[in-house]
Amino acid sequence: MTSKVRRIALLFNANKSFDREVTAGIAAYLGGTRAAWDLFLEEDFRLRLAGIERWQGDGIIADFDDPAVAEALSRCSVPVVAVGGSYANEADYPAGIPYVATDNFKLIKLARDHLIDVGLPRFAMFSLPEAPENRWAQERENAFLSLMREDGMEGEIFRGCETSASSWEESVRGQIDWLRSLPKPVGIIAVTDARARQLLQACILAGIEVPEQVALIGIDNDPMVRMLTRIPLSSVIQGAREMGRTAAHLLDQMLHGVRQADTRIQVPPAGINVFASSEHQAIRHPQVMRACHFIRQYGCQGIKTQQVAEHVGVSRSSLEAYFREELGCSVHDMILRFKLDAAKAGLEGGERSIADVALGCGFTSSQYMHLVFKRELGCTPRAYRDRALGAGARAG
Repeated sequence: MTSKVRRIALLFNANKSFDREVTAGIAAYLGGTRAAWDLFLEEDFRLRLAGIERWQGDGIIADFDDPAVAEALSRCSVPVVAVGGSYANEADYPAGIPYVATDNFKLIKLARDHLIDVGLPRFAMFSLPEAPENRWAQERENAFLSLMREDGMEGEIFRGCETSASSWEESVRGQIDWLRSLPKPVGIIAVTDARARQLLQACILAGIEVPEQVALIGIDNDPMVRMLTRIPLSSVIQGAREMGRTAAHLLDQMLHGVRQADTRIQVPPAGINVFASSEHQAIRHPQVMRACHFIRQYGCQGIKTQQVAEHVGVSRSSLEAYFREELGCSVHDMILRFKLDAAKAGLEGGERSIADVALGCGFTSSQYMHLVFKRELGCTPRAYRDRALGAGARAG
């Protein structure tokens, strides 16, 4: 028997990593069930509300983080499922609409627990300016402050300003001033990967070593951001695909007459991707700290031990001795380790060819990267990528 085809609108902004992942979860649900849906999305995958209350379809799944969406869809007669951030106050959820939420408290706790595990003594947060559409960011701030209070500590939060071409210089200056004011070393949680990327750039401009002085972790595990950062960024992976599957399942049930009003489902984070930006080590030698920072900025550009020594201002033999004493490895080992981590991050994204990853990470050839992977990880780059993408699909 053929299922009735339903017309479903998906109201998401594909320029947001979170929304893309939720949409992918909806697609995964449809691919694994007999649900027959014709999907309406804007051609440029943007969320537009004009006329949505007159849409003649069967159901809607929408990102409710913007209050304007909740207001517009309150007048709809078709079933609606909301997706968005979680709220500590039950009254902040839309009434009468099932809601699938990312667990903001658990996102922040996972990030902070990681920073504790690498040995950092103090913590701060880089957030967003307070605004109705940024309510989820303020919820993450509250979660951070609550965790800090539990440990008898004060939480340092910096919101900065919204970024635009006209305010960029002011924004960067404000970030640098804030970074310089913080006692070091410090672990900083950014409310998104995009904010983490900005702060990472500010650290480099200010000459602040990452992660020795400032260890950074973002939220979203956004592959686009990973490609735009000089130092590979650690990030908490939201359970956004599971949220998409759950939202699609709720709407499917509603289309078959099951009542779901006021259903609240919180989805925990799927894990954490740890890279160089948060791999803090307590380093005593200032020359080793400066050398590691230089390697993290330029390790994928083919630098050699001599260039690192020249940047630090010591002889090659002295720097090698400092590295052996402090880290138990050579400068070359550190460069290779960084290139390997960068290559792993590039392969996990799945968007670039193995040859492109090898070239972008400073390997002389894809064959040489192949040899390094086999020696260090016991597998080929292709096998590593296939395993990583398979694990991501299962986690999503």
